[in-house]
Amino acid sequence: MKIDRENPAHPHELVGSVPMTPPEAVESVVRQAHREFLDRRARPIEQRLAALGAAAESLDARAGDLAELLARESGKPIADCRGEIGFAATYLRWVRDNAAAALSASVIDDAYGRLALTPAPFGVVAAITPWNAPIILSVLKLGPALAAGNTVVLKPSPLAPLAVTEVAALLPGVRVIHGGPDTVRALIAHPLIRKVAFTGGEEAGRSIAAAAGQALTPVVLELGGNDPAVFLDDFALSPADYERLVLASFATAGQVCMAAKRLYVPARRLDEFLESYLAAAHRILIVGDPLDELVSMGPVVSRAATQRMTDLLADAWSRGGWLVPLAEIPSDADGYYVAPTLALDLPDAAWLVRREQFGPAVPVLTYTDEREVLVRANDCELGLGASVWSADEDRAFAFAARIEAGFTFINTHNRTGMSLRAPFGGTKQSGFGREYAEEGLREYVQTTVRHAPAAFRAGGSGLSARAYPRP
Repeated sequence: MKIDRENPAHPHELVGSVPMTPPEAVESVVRQAHREFLDRRARPIEQRLAALGAAAESLDARAGDLAELLARESGKPIADCRGEIGFAATYLRWVRDNAAAALSASVIDDAYGRLALTPAPFGVVAAITPWNAPIILSVLKLGPALAAGNTVVLKPSPLAPLAVTEVAALLPGVRVIHGGPDTVRALIAHPLIRKVAFTGGEEAGRSIAAAAGQALTPVVLELGGNDPAVFLDDFALSPADYERLVLASFATAGQVCMAAKRLYVPARRLDEFLESYLAAAHRILIVGDPLDELVSMGPVVSRAATQRMTDLLADAWSRGGWLVPLAEIPSDADGYYVAPTLALDLPDAAWLVRREQFGPAVPVLTYTDEREVLVRANDCELGLGASVWSADEDRAFAFAARIEAGFTFINTHNRTGMSLRAPFGGTKQSGFGREYAEEGLREYVQTTVRHAPAAFRAGGSGLSARAYPRP
C-alpha cells in the first residue's frame, strides 16, 4: 500500500507517493532504531554535530529541487519553500555550534561533597510532524535529538510526505515511516519509544498525549493557537509594517499555528487602520499557482480545508459580519483556493473569533478600554502566541506580560518575530515543552546524577541512618 499526494493547486496532478507503513511493521523499525541508538550514544558529540553540519550543506545544495517538490505537494509559494529549507539549514548549523555547550556535563566538588550532572539521551524518539512547514518542524526535533545521541523515528503528515522524507535521508540516525492513526498509535505505544515530540492540531495532540500517558512516555507538544494581535491606542505602523502584518495572517494561506488570528484595534482608530491594512493587502497578496515567483498565497491544503473555511465564513455572515475579500482568485484556478478575507463587525461568539481558523480569513475586532481588550484576548483555551503593537516598547512589554501566551511578539507577529535564541511553545491547551534555544536542545536529554555526600567521603563525619539530606 502507498500514500499518494496530490497537488492542491492542481488536484488532478499526482506529485508522488510514499510506501505506507502498516502498524505491524512499526516493531521492526523501532527495534532497528534502538540498535542504532546503542551505537550512537557512545560516539563523541563532535562526530554527531559534524553530521548535522554536513546535512546543512546538503540542504543548501538541494534547495532548488526540494523547494519545488515542497511547493507542489503543500501549496506553499515556492519563495516560502526556499526560505523554509534555508532556515532549516541555518538551524542545523546553530545546533552544531551550540549543542555541545548546552548539553555539557558539570561537576561540583566542594565542602558539601561531589556532585556530577550528566545529560543523557532518552533513546528512540518518535517525531510526528505536520504538513504546513514539514521540513523546519521536523528539523526542530531531529537536530536536537540527534545531537544528544538519540535516534529518531519520524512520521510526517500524509499531506506533505515527499520533501521531508528526502531531507530525513540526509541525517544519520533517522528512520521514516508513513501512515495514519493506527501507525501512530503503534509507534507511541512501543516500549522502546522513550520520548514523543509532536507538532499539530489540538485533537491529534490529545490522542497522542493520552497514548503516551498510557506508556508513561514524556512528550513535547506544540499545538494550535488562536493568536490575538492587540494594537494599543498609540500604535504607529508604516506601509511596510502593514505588509508584514498582512502576511502574519495570510502566509501559507493562514495555515500556520502562530499566525495572527484575531486583530484587536481601538474603535477610534479603526478607519485609519482599515485604510492602511487594505492598501497593504492589495499590494502584497497575490493568489495563484505556488510555482509562480510572484505569488504570495497559494491554495489551502485540501478539499476538507476549503469546506472548513466555507463553514467559518458562512457562520460569520449569518452573525452579521461584513466580509471583505483582499485578493482575487485567478479565473482559471482549479485547485483548493479560498480568497483571503477580512471579517468585520463580528461578535466574540462567532466561530471565526472563538476557533482557530487555520485558513485565509481573519477578524478585525474593536475595543474601547485596555482592561476590556486584555480580558477578551485571554478569553481562549489556547495560548500559543500573541502580539502587542505600540509606539512605546516599554508599554507594549508591560501589556504583553499580562497576556496568556507562550510567546508574545512586540510590533511584529509570526515568523518575522522568531529568534533561534528564543524558546517557543504554548501555554494552556496549546501544549507544553519548548523548541528553539537551549531549552529546545535540552528537551532531548535527561539529567543523570552521581553524588558522594561529604559526610561519607574519606575523613567525613558521617550521618545517622535517620538523618535528612543536607545542602
